[in-house]
Amino acid sequence: MARTTAVSAWESLFRAQVQVMRHLTAEFPRTVSLNEYDVLFNLSRMPERRCRLRELTDQMLLSQPSISRMIDRLEARGLVSKQADPTDGRGTLVTLTDLGQDVYRSAAVVHARSIDSHLSSALSTDELAELERLTTKLRQSL
Repeated sequence: MARTTAVSAWESLFRAQVQVMRHLTAEFPRTVSLNEYDVLFNLSRMPERRCRLRELTDQMLLSQPSISRMIDRLEARGLVSKQADPTDGRGTLVTLTDLGQDVYRSAAVVHARSIDSHLSSALSTDELAELERLTTKLRQSL
């Protein structure tokens, strides 16, 4: 019985995530893609807005080669910079530029509004807090 409940809960969570992402993607600003935004978001949370490429890859669902190509495109647009890690010549440091921070913030405002609109119209404040608690507990258990 527990397995059936777990599978049913997973399917419901997955389907809800897909449906919400479809709406958020449709309303997402066209200045960056959602995956590019994810890179900028993760860098914005790092000390000095910088981290090793490997750390960034660990935070995302994309493969390392995909992220490397994306970083190259973001660098060409001036949103990030890359340099060799001075503590380990094999590593690459990726830094969010001031322009990248501005693009991130601009997209984040629109994205946050969209998230708030969709989630707050479906769930109460208490339900949103419970959803956060449960998904955090699930993530931490893995």
